[in-house]
Amino acid sequence: MGNAKILIVDDELIMRESLAGWLQRDGHETETAASGEEALDKLKDTRFDILLVDIKMEGMSGLDVLKQVKENDPDVAVVMITAYGSIASAIEAMKNGAYDYLLKPFDPNELGVLIEKIMEHQAQRLETLYLREQDKDRTRFESMIGQSRALQEIFGLVEDVAGTDSTVLITGETGTGKGLAARAVHTQSPRCAGPFVVVNCGAFPEHLLESELFGYQKGAFTDAKTTKKGRLELAHGGTLFLDEIGTISMRMQIDLLRVLEDRIFYRLGGTQPIEADFRVIAATNRDLEQAIKEGTFREDLYYRLNVISFTMPPLREHKEDIPLLAEHFLHRFT
Repeated sequence: MGNAKILIVDDELIMRESLAGWLQRDGHETETAASGEEALDKLKDTRFDILLVDIKMEGMSGLDVLKQVKENDPDVAVVMITAYGSIASAIEAMKNGAYDYLLKPFDPNELGVLIEKIMEHQAQRLETLYLREQDKDRTRFESMIGQSRALQEIFGLVEDVAGTDSTVLITGETGTGKGLAARAVHTQSPRCAGPFVVVNCGAFPEHLLESELFGYQKGAFTDAKTTKKGRLELAHGGTLFLDEIGTISMRMQIDLLRVLEDRIFYRLGGTQPIEADFRVIAATNRDLEQAIKEGTFREDLYYRLNVISFTMPPLREHKEDIPLLAEHFLHRFT
């Protein structure tokens, strides 16, 4: 993928030197800054492809650096470096535009894989911008149709979100196309060759939803005559789409939160931990912030799901798309 120009921002000398050494061995060009203020001075004269920024520093914090960098150059990839106790700050950084975060301690291989992933994403983004410029008047994107500004903005958001591996929360009224947007994110993502596993959380009572998600071992309950893989396991390597996430019970919310935190779970009746690598997209037509106030939805789960979010507009807000949709359905059903 070529070499990147990387700025390392950390107030610890040993961390700066270690990161610079690892990255230079991989052929990347590096510069370092001992503070947020020094980093911003360097950015006035030089454009970097990637910034590695420690969250906790003396003086200007990593979050402050991130905000100023994104105001001046929204396209630069910023990776936050954090200790275990600052994960909440790292998640806040993701909401403010950070590409990802690294949890101390990490090894050179982990860093190298992340840098390569960022470079691939940037290359794809440049190609997408070129294609978008070539096709400004497009009316279709994956399975979504619309030429209105509202839909064009959604198309652009989906493209931007797809290149990351962050959890996505899609909100909007029933029938606005949340499922289509979720599938588009998956299809445009590096996980597109993996499965797209859909779970309609509102379609199952609690005990059935549990077995659908986690699967079960033979003999786990009366009708468990064979072992069955759950949707979490089936989504390995791809995307898990949790539709109507606002309907699940408080107990299921706790179970789901554990899975989102470490991607490890157990089948019902099972004793062996199962690891699965999947991206989570959730959707709801409910106001989850109001549900938190009412005590029916966990705040910690909400923040786990709401790393990146967008809202699908109702048709009444983009009526100019009605003729396109009418034509589409006429062709489809005739």
